[in-house]
Amino acid sequence: MRIDKLPPLREVIAAHGLRAKKQLGQNFLLDLNLTARIARVAGPLEGVTVIEVGPGPGGLTRALLAEGASKVIAIERDERALPALAQIADAYPGRVEVVAGDALAIDYAKLADGPTRIIANLPYNIATPLLTGWLTSEPWPPFFESLTLMFQREVAERIAARPGDKAFGRLSVLCGWRTEARIAFNVDRNAFTPPPNVTSTVVHLKPKPVEDAVAVRDLEAVTRAAFGQRRKMIRQSLKSTGAPVERLLEAAGLRGDERAEDLPVEAFLKMAGALRGGPAR
Repeated sequence: MRIDKLPPLREVIAAHGLRAKKQLGQNFLLDLNLTARIARVAGPLEGVTVIEVGPGPGGLTRALLAEGASKVIAIERDERALPALAQIADAYPGRVEVVAGDALAIDYAKLADGPTRIIANLPYNIATPLLTGWLTSEPWPPFFESLTLMFQREVAERIAARPGDKAFGRLSVLCGWRTEARIAFNVDRNAFTPPPNVTSTVVHLKPKPVEDAVAVRDLEAVTRAAFGQRRKMIRQSLKSTGAPVERLLEAAGLRGDERAEDLPVEAFLKMAGALRGGPAR
């Protein structure tokens, strides 16, 4: 499939010496049918600014533009990839902005220009910190309409896990609090160059309004304690918060013999709200 008049991605990689670097968490997607499928998970892109992290040779970038994104802001740390991205920018005048820099140091809200979505095949070594940063941004609802992101399947399962699932943990609580998260589809390791050691998964997260006036740091403290000793009863696990355990249990309407992985997200929010002596909500 050719979605534009640019050279095939394998030729682009060869021309610019873009062999994937393990230390940068790089695994390139060369199948333009697959990158188009990822782009479509985010819904219609006409009139939308897309922020992409780690575009590499630009396979997903090209798909986003072909699917109608009004603008793609591509954040790339690897200087070797910049000429390839410049080539895409030349082919789509005024619709591509390349930001050379560390994705973990970017102020993403300042990049937003009208309706904004984040769509990326994230470098695996920084995927979870990036997601956590976006989900703990203030104010909420955030500057982005949605997140469509590629993760290792194990991380994706944690993102979308529900109470009672084996994968349910701290990341699940954060995602369940602030977003509606769903797994879109899995991607076989052989779709990448070079193939990673694991299956990958595309996840779609849509922010939702949150009524609980909970400080992110308090929720993090409660979930850290609860899942730090996840096989123990919640009464025992919560002791490491330093707060009166009975107050936290009462706020959430818990007996104390439950285990963290079986509790609803709302219970963690109630405990976080009571952590510093506030009223039970």
